[in-house]
Amino acid sequence: MSTQSPNADGAYSRRQILIIFSGLMAGMSLASLDGTAVNTALATMVADLGGLSAYAWIGTSYLLTSTVANALFGKLSDIYGRKRLFQIAIITFLIGSIGCGVAQSMLTLIVSRGVQGIGGGGLMAIAFVIIGDVVPPRERGRYVGLITSVFAVGSVVGPLMGGFFVEQLSWRWIFFINIPIGIVALVITSRALRMPVQRLDRQVDYLGAALLTGSVTCLILFLSWSSKEYGWGSALSIVLAIAAALQAVGFVQWEKRASEPIMPLHLFRIDVLRVTIPLVTFAGVIIYGANAFIPLYLQAITGFSPTNSGLLLVPIMVGVTLMSISTGRRMAVTGKYKHWPIFGASSLSLGMVLLSQMSQSGLGLASALVGMFCVGVGIGSIMPTATLATQNAVEWSDLGVASSVITFFRTLGGVVGLAAFGALLNSNIEGQIDEKYLQAPRQIKNLQEPLRGDVLRVLGDGITNLYAVAIPIAIVVLIIATRLPERPLRKTSGMQESNAVE
Repeated sequence: MSTQSPNADGAYSRRQILIIFSGLMAGMSLASLDGTAVNTALATMVADLGGLSAYAWIGTSYLLTSTVANALFGKLSDIYGRKRLFQIAIITFLIGSIGCGVAQSMLTLIVSRGVQGIGGGGLMAIAFVIIGDVVPPRERGRYVGLITSVFAVGSVVGPLMGGFFVEQLSWRWIFFINIPIGIVALVITSRALRMPVQRLDRQVDYLGAALLTGSVTCLILFLSWSSKEYGWGSALSIVLAIAAALQAVGFVQWEKRASEPIMPLHLFRIDVLRVTIPLVTFAGVIIYGANAFIPLYLQAITGFSPTNSGLLLVPIMVGVTLMSISTGRRMAVTGKYKHWPIFGASSLSLGMVLLSQMSQSGLGLASALVGMFCVGVGIGSIMPTATLATQNAVEWSDLGVASSVITFFRTLGGVVGLAAFGALLNSNIEGQIDEKYLQAPRQIKNLQEPLRGDVLRVLGDGITNLYAVAIPIAIVVLIIATRLPERPLRKTSGMQESNAVE
């Protein structure tokens, strides 16, 4: 028996769980560091490679591919094992990082970010499946701090690292630094993730994956292109919208008769999932937008350097960490979870209100900092709880795919939100200012008056209007959260349940 093998009834000791978690954190540190570092350098990348209109696509391409990877990796891990898929995700992430680092055009950067997204989506999906395998839902909250600590460290180290590279070397090193980190992660996971491989005799739903990929891709292209490159009523926009809808319908119809559907429709008949899926989808719409456009605001409107604007994002991660640890511990003690998403949605709504006031005289930075903290509290209360409630509501045989489904819809919400917010920002500023002044957002402060004031006013109002639009969406999240069913948290892990089935 290896040091990571469970005992006869499938239970792991605390030491074994900590060893397994070390492997998970090593892999997830890649996405954590990269995400905060890239957000810090987005404005500089745009200035170097061109075009504010492509700003959102640096993040959207990552989210687009990670969305599909979320849905597919869980099913693949049931067939080929968790460890193998986790390491494939790390390698894929590294290949994408190299492409980003050597990119000489915005197109190359966007495509490479898409490759990174496949790896990042796989890392997140498999990590949550492994957690469900080894830790009972009732005890799982006690280990949330181990996972959130990765993002807490990333929130501090990532901006510093990104800012240092942008100001002292080159933004390309944000991606090159992933190579040694990834090699270390591969070594650690090779030794730490020695879980028993319980392969299930299942096939991969490739047709379902293709239909899902096509539908999501057409949807994002429709949202991203229609407002600027083409009109909402243009022939291409109509074709994309119809193609997205037809493939979505085809996907649902195929999943009804597929022998091993990538997204089993019976999951949507479970009362808990009927709430957690829309909950994370609508929350994802506004959460990803908040993270993506605040650095642009801070650098363009306030003139902060990449390092300082990155550090100013720390309140989000502080809120995430504090609430993830607090909710995890309380759920382990009480066995209840329903009130946490309600609290988180309320905080998220307040955060959107405060962020929508950033351009108001006398508020500015203070409103942004408090608003970001409220957003972090919302994320830390909603997302871990939704995942836990979902895993607690399904049988072990559906653990992998259910974990992937909840991650998929969370990311899908982020993709739609980021693309829609990007399209809205482009429509808000189009025709009001010359786009050449937006190629280097930090240089706006060097323009002569009155041009400088006009550019700052248009861009500032355009960004803060995004958060005003997000307020009613946050209220929808709150309404959905109140409908979450409360189920007692089970005291057995996925591995223990699989042994009981056998």
